[in-house]
Amino acid sequence: MGEVWIRTINNGLVRADKVTEIASTRGSLHEDQGFALKVIVDGKAHVVIDDGDLPGRLPERLEHAQHLEDALLFALDEAREADSSMVVFFDPENDRWALAAAAELAGGIPAVG
Repeated sequence: MGEVWIRTINNGLVRADKVTEIASTRGSLHEDQGFALKVIVDGKAHVVIDDGDLPGRLPERLEHAQHLEDALLFALDEAREADSSMVVFFDPENDRWALAAAAELAGGIPAVG
């Protein structure tokens, strides 16, 4: 088995085994609507989704964020079962998590944590 990485919105990578928490916040980084989803590594937050365009009331947006948190956990479990190192990233066009072999994404993506 290889390592599992999570891609951040800044195209950085954090090691999944170093994540101590997955958290959502109401409002995106730049708007008071939508939500931001972060992973915490060594006490530092790394944003993996920043969605300021998600319509709806706050409870609906936070429910959607919770669904994406749960889906991230499933994607990480799936990536851990692979034989090679994998990167888990959010695909905003399909509103879901996706996996790619780290070797396919190598080159120019800085690793963090």
